[in-house]
Formats: sequence, C-alpha cells, structure tokens
Amino acid sequence: MNFIYPAVFRKGEDGKYHASFPDLECCEAVGDTLDDAIDNANDAARSWLSVELEEEEPELPRVSDMEDIPAEEGDIIRNISVNIRFYEGWDE
Repeated sequence: MNFIYPAVFRKGEDGKYHASFPDLECCEAVGDTLDDAIDNANDAARSWLSVELEEEEPELPRVSDMEDIPAEEGDIIRNISVNIRFYEGWDE
C-alpha cells in the first residue's frame, strides 16, 4: 500500500536539513543534505506508519493539502511517498 504525506524541510543553523511531517505527530528527520533529509524522512515516515498499522484499530491521519501547510521563507515542502508491503499474517 502506498502512503503519501507532505513534509516540511528547513535548513537549520547547524547547516543540516530538518524535516517534520505536519500530519504525523512527532515524526521528524535530519540530514546533512536535502537529499539525505528526504531519504531519512522517508525512513521516519515508514517507521511511523508501520507502528500505527500494527495497532488493533489503526487511525491514519488525514493528509494535509500542501498549499494549506504554513511555511517560513526558505522552507521546502515535499510529498514523501512510502510503500508498505503487507504480507500474510501481518495483522496478527
């Protein structure tokens, strides 16, 4: 199953890119470059979604429209696509 959630990337004072997902509570990532931060954000979102899907009754948050996400000057908003494969017995 494919999930797509927007992430906000911001270059910090440390020179690294920090990513946060407005829809995925406490889901964050950091990378030395924007590409690294995107890769790490993908991993973080995959982990967040995997944990939620393991719940008895998973509640996946509604996806925000990218245009509705507040951003500061210099912020980069990108959709992050996560593909999670379900296997037989995944929900047991």
